[in-house]
Amino acid sequence: MGCCSSAEGKRDWKPLEEHSCTDVPWLIVFTLFCVGMAFICGFAIATGGASRLVSGYDSYGNTCGRNNTNNKIDGVPLSGADMTAKKYVFFLEPCNLDLINRKIKSIALCVSECPATELKSYRELKDFALSNGSHLCSYEITPTRYESNRDRFTKCPKLPVPASKPAPIFHRCIPADIGCYAEFAQAFLTFISDNTVLRRVISGVMASKEVIMGLCVLALVLSLIMMVVIRYISKLLVWILTVLVIIGSVGGTGVLWWLYADYKLDLSSNSTSVFGREVMADNGKALLVYAIGATIFTVVLLLVMFFMRKRVALTISLFHVAGKVFIHLPLLVLQPFWTFLSLMFFWVYWIAVLLFLGTTGSAVKNNVTGVVEYEMQGPLQYMVWYHLVGLIWISEFILAFQQMTIAGAVVTYYFTRNKSQMPATPVVLSAFRTIRYHLGTLAKGSFIITLVKIPRLILTYIHTQLKGKENACARCMLKACICCLWCLEKCLAFLNQNAYTATAINSTNFCTSAREALVIMVENALRVAAINTVGDFVLFLGKVLIVSCTAFAGVLALNYQRDYTVWVLPLLIACLFAFLVAHCFLSVFENVVDVLFLCFAVDTKYNDGSPGREYYMDKALMEFVENSKKMGQYNPNEGAGRELKPMTRGETSA
Repeated sequence: MGCCSSAEGKRDWKPLEEHSCTDVPWLIVFTLFCVGMAFICGFAIATGGASRLVSGYDSYGNTCGRNNTNNKIDGVPLSGADMTAKKYVFFLEPCNLDLINRKIKSIALCVSECPATELKSYRELKDFALSNGSHLCSYEITPTRYESNRDRFTKCPKLPVPASKPAPIFHRCIPADIGCYAEFAQAFLTFISDNTVLRRVISGVMASKEVIMGLCVLALVLSLIMMVVIRYISKLLVWILTVLVIIGSVGGTGVLWWLYADYKLDLSSNSTSVFGREVMADNGKALLVYAIGATIFTVVLLLVMFFMRKRVALTISLFHVAGKVFIHLPLLVLQPFWTFLSLMFFWVYWIAVLLFLGTTGSAVKNNVTGVVEYEMQGPLQYMVWYHLVGLIWISEFILAFQQMTIAGAVVTYYFTRNKSQMPATPVVLSAFRTIRYHLGTLAKGSFIITLVKIPRLILTYIHTQLKGKENACARCMLKACICCLWCLEKCLAFLNQNAYTATAINSTNFCTSAREALVIMVENALRVAAINTVGDFVLFLGKVLIVSCTAFAGVLALNYQRDYTVWVLPLLIACLFAFLVAHCFLSVFENVVDVLFLCFAVDTKYNDGSPGREYYMDKALMEFVENSKKMGQYNPNEGAGRELKPMTRGETSA
């Protein structure tokens, strides 16, 4: 995370040669925020939240396995007991579940041993307590009074007491017999036992788990292959897309006009009733409106496709170069793995701290139930909201780190004229360069996304809670706000990605990089539109191809397993995993294409191929530029009089 001091003066634009720290104040803010997250974790551990969660605690505020004599709670006479020898939590009614609040509604006691066998009478409860000191009734009732105490029906476990598992789970005594939860599982189990089809489906999944795993591996291999070979089939896919769009639009318009003419002929034949003629006349007017609208749409679409046909060639060239990038930078394919592992590690940590916070706070006696509950009061209750913001911000930061790493590696590839002189591991070098110089930029970009995502999530939660209660106007306004925030989030995410690329090229701060990237995007608006429509569709076809191949292989594999009568669920699981894997890997491919386009736009803006101002681009992109020059669509003097300078702060490129 180190940063070195660097002068902020103007300098010639020399990619890969000069780097400086960017957005250092935001790095400091993000570091302080992470320190706050660590403080919350430490606070939960220091105040006993972690120990109470792991070791368990009884209904009187005593942590099991600990000496609680210094933690006496006012108004709770059974608190402050020494539970060093009693390490396990025993619930009087383990099956009394509160599904809404996700907890067991039962008195909990600390015991030294969980019952290994079923206890059927209060006498057996007494013998069990006297033999090992595990009092299964409330502490104020001595074992000798278990059979005669008037409160034994409320403060002793309900008979018979089921045997617990040999190894307590998180120091909790859990009934060994799942029948204890029959109240909640009976309906589901009965449904499965009575539903022959569902039973066959579930049994098919269990029996075909090896086939499912094999299909998942196949999807992973196909995704890796697709990232390399898509450059060879992109042109074919674009032509297929073009033909399908033309056939669909022209054919649909023709059908509408044919139906309109057919209605006109029927109206002139006088073979229908008066009521039928009125209906046909209304339908004819509607068809006329539809046909005119479809004609206008088709004409506009064909004109757009005609004027953008050469820019589609740029998309094909970028896909071709992106395939080469993955050959030269094979470690790029591992980015989804590292990002996924990082997110999983952070989410597990976040959930653990959230659980710690659930048992942190001041001990408060519930006057209704008489048990002790832990509540965070005062400013401490805002820790949960702080923790929630941390979930979104740090998650977005991890995703931004992946984008910056990919951008830095692709920039290294693009602006290295002699590919044989590239660093041995450009991806690793890009990651270290990001850590050393650009973490502040990632913090700022991810914070902007967080600012938009939090209101959207809050509105989504409100909409969910008020479902069926609000009026139509309020529901429409909520959905409109959610939709607008979603669109804004996607636009900012696209701008952030290009800002990270500009930062990787010029080592400028986030705002400068975003502004300059936006200028380049506006200057190449039609090219951006072509890449984000044609390119996205080509990648979508790639995902469909991977899922289709996985499904086809699954059908063949399951066909040889005659024991399976229902393939729906196994095949659906494999196809779902195939789509997720294809989406992860082809999203990396899409990021590479976007980075290549920005590099190409900068290259053509500041270079013209003349001596001293040679292009950095690949041969495939060079051929596109040469063809554009021949067609008169490219001005070789567009960049005349300009020097390759960095996008310096406070200054925009003309």
